[in-house]
Amino acid sequence: MTKPHGALLVGSVNYDDAEKTLRTAAEVLGPLLKRIPDGEVGRRFHWIMFQPDVLGEAEGIERIGAEPVWLRDLDARPLRIADGADPSSLQLPPLGYADAAIESYEIFRRLRDEGAIADGVRFQVSLPTAVAVVGSFFFGDDREAIEPAYTAALLRELEQIITAIPAGDLAVQWDVASEIGIIERASGYGSTMEAWWDGDPFDGLVSRLVALVDAVPESVEVGVHLCYGDAGERHFVEPSDAGTLVRFANAVLSRARRDLTWLHLPVPIERDDDPFYAPLAELAPVAELYLGLVHREDGVEGAERRIAAASKVVPAFGVATECGIGRAPAGTTEGIFETHAAVAPPW
Repeated sequence: MTKPHGALLVGSVNYDDAEKTLRTAAEVLGPLLKRIPDGEVGRRFHWIMFQPDVLGEAEGIERIGAEPVWLRDLDARPLRIADGADPSSLQLPPLGYADAAIESYEIFRRLRDEGAIADGVRFQVSLPTAVAVVGSFFFGDDREAIEPAYTAALLRELEQIITAIPAGDLAVQWDVASEIGIIERASGYGSTMEAWWDGDPFDGLVSRLVALVDAVPESVEVGVHLCYGDAGERHFVEPSDAGTLVRFANAVLSRARRDLTWLHLPVPIERDDDPFYAPLAELAPVAELYLGLVHREDGVEGAERRIAAASKVVPAFGVATECGIGRAPAGTTEGIFETHAAVAPPW
């Protein structure tokens, strides 16, 4: 059986501050990790759900509905372009990702200087795609109208991050969930997830993600996390096998000008059967592959069953959770970390 090596923390971690995330990950997982995220703490705890609060401050963008839709302290009401507003003239505010990354990197650097984080480990910044935010919070013709402005704002955030953080210390991960929902025509928040551009939806999704991957300089590591959603710890659709993930990943790998440093693929908890993993035989080579087969519900025993099934097809991989663990029950984080360490030796 293939023995996996190394681990990836997908992004969010259920701690209240970045220092605890960085310090604990380094203590428990240490040599398994090539990069460590800050845990997406604060208002980023629920992935993109803070973006309506940010975008709702822009002149020409309005909230839909009179009453807030509270998600803890976030107002998750969707958005619309105001009547009479010119979409091409919208000035979006800073999205919050660069400010958070720069602040957390200073903590990362201090911990490294103290010896708590090993030299050579990179600081990981996870970013959403424009497809995720536009598709989640805008509707109808507003999606096509707002996408260029949001994409430009997202790339400004990336530029600030790569300017402020030394390239040798930085790793950027693109979080790709809504794209998989669109390919699968899944039901998200009560309606079918659909593309809003002309032409083949799959090709449009690939070209958009390739542009984001290629926007990261060669000197900076870049990874892609594919996802089937994690609202209430449930997928927006249950995959029949890994085929959609492989088809989409292969298309991105073949069209990107630069190489991916790593690719993460989710593995549902109940899938330790050979048919789920069979499509992985067709996956194009990637420097680091991580399979999200660690689940808190069945720990080491369940992870080892899924590792045994995957190893029949995949010659080398590391381990991860399916998605971030920022919304996992309180008190479970260390156990999840320890499961990673129990099933995968260090690099």
